[in-house]
Amino acid sequence: MAFAVAVCNSVAQPLAPSTPWPTRAIRLIVPFPPGGGTDTFARPLAAQLSKELGQQVVVDNKGGAGGTIGASLAAKSPADGYTVLMGAVHHTVAESFYKNLPYVLERDLTPIRGVAFVPDVLVVNKKLPMLMVGDLIQHAKNPSVKMNYGSSGNGTTRHLAGEIFNKLTGTSLLHIPYKGSGPAMTALIGGEVDVIFEGLGSAASYIKAGTIRPLAVTSTKRSPAFPEIPTMAEAGVQDFESLSWYGFWVPAGTPKAVQDRLFQATTKALNDPEIKSIWTHQGAETGPATQAAFTQYVRDETTKWGRIVKSANLTAD
Repeated sequence: MAFAVAVCNSVAQPLAPSTPWPTRAIRLIVPFPPGGGTDTFARPLAAQLSKELGQQVVVDNKGGAGGTIGASLAAKSPADGYTVLMGAVHHTVAESFYKNLPYVLERDLTPIRGVAFVPDVLVVNKKLPMLMVGDLIQHAKNPSVKMNYGSSGNGTTRHLAGEIFNKLTGTSLLHIPYKGSGPAMTALIGGEVDVIFEGLGSAASYIKAGTIRPLAVTSTKRSPAFPEIPTMAEAGVQDFESLSWYGFWVPAGTPKAVQDRLFQATTKALNDPEIKSIWTHQGAETGPATQAAFTQYVRDETTKWGRIVKSANLTAD
């Protein structure tokens, strides 16, 4: 069973050849609180994009409701190129998980480019005794033990990862949702929750510092950045794969010339040696190399997540 995600497309308005863009600061909406996986990639990329575009790209964190509050804000913003959403895989899950979203991803937002694709990792509070996934499963099945897992919010991939883990292993970890992966990580470190599934990028610094303990990555192969961490399959849990990814969207109707300029600047920024070094240390790749390929990727992922949500009978509380 693989984790996956969403879609978007729209008719863009032409931009007059004489119209310059950008002529002022650009708001990059990050729909999660500071300190999470999206921030890990958004902030260095925004700094590099500021250099490429000649105007400040300002990160604006608008967390809540599994990233849908920030996405709704972006969807309702003027389609003039001065609002960009750094969305994530979670937004493709939201299309089937939430029944009354105030926006439609494919109708109201246009995908530009994927910017970071990174495996998820199962991590535990370092004070817990388990060193391997098998230890966690055995401990969680003890009738006298009550274990929980935190996530970046209801309807996010991290929420579904826990539900699928429960299903595949016969455990009953209780879900505790937070308003982003940053707060969920803080809760894990503080002992409020026992386990979280987190993007390897945002977990990397904590793993390196020994603040949390990794048990397995949820990709089909080990991460070159952390070759010592086994895959979930190697740890004994088969058919479990999840990937965190992040990308840029703009409000539907944004001029095609602006879309093209943003795509080109983003691609150039991603090829900057400093950005490439940061991505490598986070175990991240840049994903599809064209706007069309990213759009199709999102569409395919949305379909897959829809099936997962339906089969697990999950919906917003």
